[in-house]
Amino acid sequence: MNNPIAITTSGLTKIFGKNTAVDSLTLDVEKGELFGLVGPDGSGKTTVMRILAAIMDPTMGDAWVAGHSIRKESERIKEKIGYMSQRFGLYEDLTVMENIHFYADLYEVPAKDRPPRIERLLGFSNLTPFKNRLAGKLSGGMKQKLGLACALIHTPEILFLDEPTNGVDPVSRRDFWRILYDLLREGVTIFISTAYLDEAERCTRVGLMHKGRLLMKDKPLQIRMSLGMPMIELLSDNARAAREIVRGIDGVRSVSIYGDRLHISLIRNEIKNTIVSLLGKSGIAVKGSREIVPSIEDVFISKVEG
Repeated sequence: MNNPIAITTSGLTKIFGKNTAVDSLTLDVEKGELFGLVGPDGSGKTTVMRILAAIMDPTMGDAWVAGHSIRKESERIKEKIGYMSQRFGLYEDLTVMENIHFYADLYEVPAKDRPPRIERLLGFSNLTPFKNRLAGKLSGGMKQKLGLACALIHTPEILFLDEPTNGVDPVSRRDFWRILYDLLREGVTIFISTAYLDEAERCTRVGLMHKGRLLMKDKPLQIRMSLGMPMIELLSDNARAAREIVRGIDGVRSVSIYGDRLHISLIRNEIKNTIVSLLGKSGIAVKGSREIVPSIEDVFISKVEG
């Protein structure tokens, strides 16, 4: 039996002048899942977030969040969600505790409910030792965790996070995702946007966005297996020059570069030897090659180039 739906959209569209930021978005997010909206800057992720958080009206279409229409019941939606924007509104001249209390006031959290919630959120985010520190004196990762604590103070059903780990160091990114998994186990529905395609692997399901359109949505493994054609990894001392040559070979679908490695999507597996031979004739040595399972980034690049 499927879980009830937490978020659903139908033909959701947002147009700014001549620019279509979101183009006929239709998707469902189940209660208790961690759905990742993945794509580069300018793909429409933030606009989707702002519409679903009932901050911005769509041009066309509709969406329902926690059972309420974004067009007709925006105030009801705001009671049931937590929203953390890319530039979450922390007050740097207030302490950690003062910021949390400020958001508790905004969300009208009863005074008697606050002490246990705040204690739990501070422990949850490892901010207890820093509760009296000014927010402006926190590291980037700690600011993100404080922003998350503020967004959770009213115990929302659904949490919207707009690129929460952007610019955060790897250790803080790992800690942030640990907190998200803890929330997931408690039944919170999480809708997260990210430009980091490796983070897509951590989500229950993923939607790939490009220029306002949803290219595909599925579980990470299914997306990786969806390319439907072989892929090889090729190791070379001059990967950039190799890429330019490989791009022009008949039977190559797409080429991505990762340091000294190329990921090459092939229409026909038998052209692998042709690639190695042509590179050798061009004076580019191939130090090794192997068949691999595509990454989500490989699939995304292939879809965009296709």
